Amino acid sequence: MCGFVGFTNLINDDGTVLREMMEKIVHRGPDSQGEYIDQNIAMGFRRLSIIDLEGGDQPITNEDGSLVLTFNGEIYNYRELREELKSQGHIFKTNSDSEVLLHGFEQYGEALPERLRGMFSFVIYNKNDNSIFGARDMFGIKPFYYTTMSGSFIYGSEIKAFLCHPQFDKSLNENALSYYLSFQYSPTEETFFKNVFKLPPAHYFTYKDGKLEKTRYWRPNFSAEQGSLEYYADLVDEAIRESANAHKIADVEVGSFLSSGIDSSYIAEAAKVDKTFTVGFESADGRYSEIDYAKEFAETIGVKNISKVISAEEYWEQFPLIQYHMDEPLADPAAIALYFVARLASEHVKVVMSGEGADELFGGYRIYMEPLTATAYDVIPFPIRRIIGKIFSVLPQKHGINFLVRRGKTIEERFIGNANIFSLRERKKLFLRDNGVAPQILCKPFYDEVKDKDTVTKMQYLDINMWLMGDILLKADKTSMANSLELRVPFLDREVMRLAEKIPTECRVNSLTTKLALRKAAERTLPQKTAMKDKLGFPVPIRLWLREEGYFNIVREAFESETAKKYFNTKFLLKMLYRHKSGKEDLSRKIWTVYTFLVWHSQFFEV
Repeated sequence: MCGFVGFTNLINDDGTVLREMMEKIVHRGPDSQGEYIDQNIAMGFRRLSIIDLEGGDQPITNEDGSLVLTFNGEIYNYRELREELKSQGHIFKTNSDSEVLLHGFEQYGEALPERLRGMFSFVIYNKNDNSIFGARDMFGIKPFYYTTMSGSFIYGSEIKAFLCHPQFDKSLNENALSYYLSFQYSPTEETFFKNVFKLPPAHYFTYKDGKLEKTRYWRPNFSAEQGSLEYYADLVDEAIRESANAHKIADVEVGSFLSSGIDSSYIAEAAKVDKTFTVGFESADGRYSEIDYAKEFAETIGVKNISKVISAEEYWEQFPLIQYHMDEPLADPAAIALYFVARLASEHVKVVMSGEGADELFGGYRIYMEPLTATAYDVIPFPIRRIIGKIFSVLPQKHGINFLVRRGKTIEERFIGNANIFSLRERKKLFLRDNGVAPQILCKPFYDEVKDKDTVTKMQYLDINMWLMGDILLKADKTSMANSLELRVPFLDREVMRLAEKIPTECRVNSLTTKLALRKAAERTLPQKTAMKDKLGFPVPIRLWLREEGYFNIVREAFESETAKKYFNTKFLLKMLYRHKSGKEDLSRKIWTVYTFLVWHSQFFEV
């Protein structure tokens, strides 16, 4: 696990700018650094040594020096690919997975990414034609950002490195702010920095003569096959154990995060790790700590659990730094919990496994049950329910009202992912210059790709393409790498996905529970209460903290700041804040979304 940066059309510089850019991402690779500079390109690399500790430094070249590679990630089938390439005449000088990419590109060209099992983003500079080839893994586990400014193509693992480049023009992309207020993350290829983009998951690109061409090389293909729940449970257990074993490839110790739920518990048990890591938060009723559950489970499988209770003071104190590491604002409170558990784990290991992706692939979110939950209200014809929903949509959001509103909409209208923070009406009232489109328009291209699928599959497909990359994997990568820790996600594996695509909906979700096949598989080796436990995922007591005078005042001051006045209707903000504090309504997620942006803004635009 590492980080890289680079740029073309070299400025008049001896490498100082490149090294400044590399220093910005030193947390991604504190073990070593490397650079390649010629008349056309500068490539920089920071390394966290995991495989081939002595011989895996980068940038790395092929035999004749015509190809130069920088690579972030791990290739879990690199040994098989290495043998295949050696049989075709390729000569290797290291034992690293990095070198497999070079020879693989020589052999397979643009078809290389489809052959890779792993998490990756990489660039290969071809001296022969002055072109750059790059790719990102199928789920978007590893990040890749790029921009073209003043003729220079600038790319890297983190946007913050771009700020050092003299041709980089830093300005806020207000369209991204519009969409963030709906989704709580940045959901499109655009970023919060104007003219800076993300390479989407499952894409490769070629940059030559000032032109960038992108190609998507993989799409999820849910094509359910016949089979019983027991049949698929057998296949799931086999696939998860094989993936967990493949993900253990390392020349250093591998640990695992551990919450109280099935996902991380299953991975910890299947991977046979020696150490697990858990954090919880102080609260009077203990509802915001999974430490006791995790310790009990760790004892049942005979592994060590290392835990830490995080105080409210620590959480709020570290929050600005964490938003800096995110590059873009992310209003998921669990991101901060993930940062703390990563920091804890980094004191003991270099690599951890985690349970990200199980919900998206196997149908784990409770919202997926909604379409399968029939009620007496559903007998009312849909056109009438639509009218009722529109009438009640103008009222304050409460449980019963939300039900009427949602039942008056199609799935494409009501589901934009696991976070739906501000409605379009609220967004335009809040954000002074909201010119963004409705969130449903951003989701439509993905819904269009699965028009013929059932409702649950549509929801999963949308989450895999948007929520997973924009929220789940963003926080996983940035919080772990901020602590120089490699995080691996065995559920998000090529072979596991091939199985998940075949599982029929009735073996994923029903009206009573979620992840049926996964739970059935886990029951064989996990305690039943763990296999059947509802998802919590490092819960954070933001709702309670925002009603405490001290933290309420911190947010109030931010909402009254000059920055807030520049972007938002501050009367609207303060009304929300006071209404939440009084207990009239739980508006914590909306408040946190705006506050997160303001804190992030202070890190990048007020320094």
